[in-house]
Amino acid sequence: MANRSPTVRIGLVIPLQGPAGIFGPSSEACAQLAAEELNLGGGVLGREVELVTVDGGQTPNRVADEVDALVSAGAIDAVVGWHLSSVRQALIPRIAGRVPYVYTALYEGGERAPGVFLAGETPIHQVLPAMQWLAREHRLRRWAIVGDSYIWPYGTARAARRHLRLTGAEICAEIFVPLGTRDFHRPIQQLIRTQPDAVLMLLVGNDAVRFNRAFTRAGLHTTCLRFAPLMDENMLLASGADTTANLYVAAGYFATLPTTDNLDFHALYTRRFGPHAPPLNAEGESCYEGIILLAELIARAGTLNPTDLMRVADTTGYDGPRGPVRLHDRHLHQRIYLAKANQLEFDVITKLQEPPPT
Repeated sequence: MANRSPTVRIGLVIPLQGPAGIFGPSSEACAQLAAEELNLGGGVLGREVELVTVDGGQTPNRVADEVDALVSAGAIDAVVGWHLSSVRQALIPRIAGRVPYVYTALYEGGERAPGVFLAGETPIHQVLPAMQWLAREHRLRRWAIVGDSYIWPYGTARAARRHLRLTGAEICAEIFVPLGTRDFHRPIQQLIRTQPDAVLMLLVGNDAVRFNRAFTRAGLHTTCLRFAPLMDENMLLASGADTTANLYVAAGYFATLPTTDNLDFHALYTRRFGPHAPPLNAEGESCYEGIILLAELIARAGTLNPTDLMRVADTTGYDGPRGPVRLHDRHLHQRIYLAKANQLEFDVITKLQEPPPT
């Protein structure tokens, strides 16, 4: 790229409103920590890293318009962030191949657009191994799916359906609700009628918080297990300690991971933001991870050109808060853990997957 600004400006696209807005403060703090850490080490290609925050909680087209305008004006050199798949799908036709784009959220899989790098978990490595482990340990045969009505829940539900058919298990209910749903009375009544052994929760942020409360008020937590690929420490706090019984979560990162890498990350974060900072969580840590991944790609390629970054992608790996990670087919291969909610925190109970050796 011809841009020789003294800074590398990264568009940080994170939700600051809407159901996923609950992740915004943690995501912004972790991204800021990554930028400051890089700058202390000399920046990227000798240039200081600067973040330009874009509210990814707006409508997808509005986010795409804002990011497109920033790229076209030369105001940002790359895009990193945790945001919904619907936002990613709106962004890609506008920026793919023009600037590097590191998408850090868990997602439904299958993205192949040029210059896009995926740091989040996908169903085949996260949801399916977790469902298999839970079914074996708890003898689960009847599943219900409750999700928000957009691409990530639909794509993940398709993968779960295929998996359950192969294992001989049954889906007794599939319920999709609009993003931002406040009243879960009807879904809860359907669950009471169908009596599943477990619910696959594909709900975002505050939608999952409201579902957890309604689920517990109905007493379903005493007879039915919940499994969520998207559930963080902020959502536990908002749900309340009495709503998290029998709730399992799979992810590449938990704040309670008892590893040296994570303890070091905690120390960095607490030193920088203090004891009352936004809680560390998978969504925030993914933004830290995304900026470090972008910097590693740029350092290996010696340029910000997306095509050159694609050429070095499969040689890129490093140790971060999640432990050893590496790119394969532009997706970050990482450890995946299963945890059980213990009131307002997660107890990590098993490792579902290790990244392949480098």
